[in-house]
Amino acid sequence: MSIDFDATRVSLLLGELRLPAIKHIWAAFAERSDKEGWPAARLLMALAEHEIAERDRRRIERHLVEARLLPGKTLENFDFDAVPMVSRAQVSALCAGDGWLRGGANLILMGPPGPET
Repeated sequence: MSIDFDATRVSLLLGELRLPAIKHIWAAFAERSDKEGWPAARLLMALAEHEIAERDRRRIERHLVEARLLPGKTLENFDFDAVPMVSRAQVSALCAGDGWLRGGANLILMGPPGPET
């Protein structure tokens, strides 16, 4: 079996398994692994970590697009005086402490109905 055939077969299998990040970088990682003498488990772990990180990056990117946030809109330039029912202190506390985020807790913010002004 030639290396070209193996590389093609690996790429096909990774595509079939829907592992696009690994498909993109596996050859470079495998070459580095061979040069540095990595154990197989280390190569597999590095590839899996890269795939997970890339999926997280794409998910965040997709969510940001779906949220349709206005460019330049940040908490620093949010006019809390225009929406007195939103507490600047509570929002700041939520942003400062990420325990709820690390724990995977849900956060529900409710306000009056109607369009944004």
